Amino acid sequence: MSKGTERKLIVGLDIGTSNVKAIVGELLDDNSISIVGVGCHASKGMDKGGVNDLNLVVQSVKRAIHEMELMADCSVSSVFMAISGRHVKCQNESGMVPINNQEVTQEDVDNVVHAARSVPIAAERRLLHVLPQEFTIDVQEGIKNPIGMSGVRMEAKAHIITCADDMAKNLVKCVERCELTADQLIFSALASSYAVLTDDEKELGVCVVDIGGGTIDMVIYTDGAIRHTAVIPAAGNQITSDIAKIFRTPISHAEEIKIKHACALKDMVSMEENIEVHSVGGRPSRAMSRHTLAEVIEPRYQELFELVHDEIRASGLEEQIAAGIVLTGGTAKMEGAVEFAEEIFQMPVRVGEPLGMKGLSEYVEGAKFATAVGLLQYGKEHVISQLALKNKANNGIWQQIQSWFKGEF
Repeated sequence: MSKGTERKLIVGLDIGTSNVKAIVGELLDDNSISIVGVGCHASKGMDKGGVNDLNLVVQSVKRAIHEMELMADCSVSSVFMAISGRHVKCQNESGMVPINNQEVTQEDVDNVVHAARSVPIAAERRLLHVLPQEFTIDVQEGIKNPIGMSGVRMEAKAHIITCADDMAKNLVKCVERCELTADQLIFSALASSYAVLTDDEKELGVCVVDIGGGTIDMVIYTDGAIRHTAVIPAAGNQITSDIAKIFRTPISHAEEIKIKHACALKDMVSMEENIEVHSVGGRPSRAMSRHTLAEVIEPRYQELFELVHDEIRASGLEEQIAAGIVLTGGTAKMEGAVEFAEEIFQMPVRVGEPLGMKGLSEYVEGAKFATAVGLLQYGKEHVISQLALKNKANNGIWQQIQSWFKGEF
């Protein structure tokens, strides 16, 4: 939120392996978000979702936040942050409680979700999310919203996401050194799904695959609820590294080649096209065939997609993903990636870009901003629910004062 009280600002901060992205959005009266500032800076000191060098990460975050604040003409004090890495784990749990007064209230729902989350979690783990999947009242299954229904006992199934506490503390430390507070840590694929999925896709069954620089984050929805999450510690940086080694070119130039000229399928590239490749150690540049580049990249993409496919199979949900795969993240937008993914997964694939944005939406078009925009959407829901609780508490106090006065006079 902002230090100025007149604007309700929500900030999403995605500290990735290759880029730090910061977006600030203003919460409008109709509960939609208008993007007012965007900051993006190359990320240094991160690897596979974890902090390698605290000082370098702090510098990158400061620059991205400063750029965003300049654009939005505001000063921010807290952020919603994304977290990723192979330490993120998930489990599905259930809890049961008796229903008081024969009718389900919000308190009963809170109690049953609390019962589902009351599973032993190791001391070094931190609970990130408890996401209710569905409720059962007596014999009626598959209830999405049980409030107001009658019954004797209620059961809830919930998806629990945990992460390593130390990893989370390191990320929080980075923003605290920038004189910001972390409102909440959100698993990055969950945030991406808020930005790129439609409700129909969640109902039908869909898998979001967020391919970043250091990690591939996955989340699978069926029947409108999350069923499985996973992180694969391999992604776009492996492709850059392959290009650098095989073409004997600096990493920075390999990244540039990947962004400008790369193609995931060699059959889509003609033999005639050439690209200029810089050499190391002051040697002259060379011309290389773009087809050769695609021959280097294709096996690596195949490996990444097969790792994702194995994870989907292991979850046991492959048959339930009717809406197919949504690829997002910076590495997803390469030419030929969608066609190659359709070939491997044998299901429909699309690139997920942020949906339904207001304000400076042209600045956040593209799959690489999906997580940061999703953090805003998540933050919006969090802020709205907090405001509702506050209003409810204020009304309760007011009613107590009124009843006290009525009793006195």
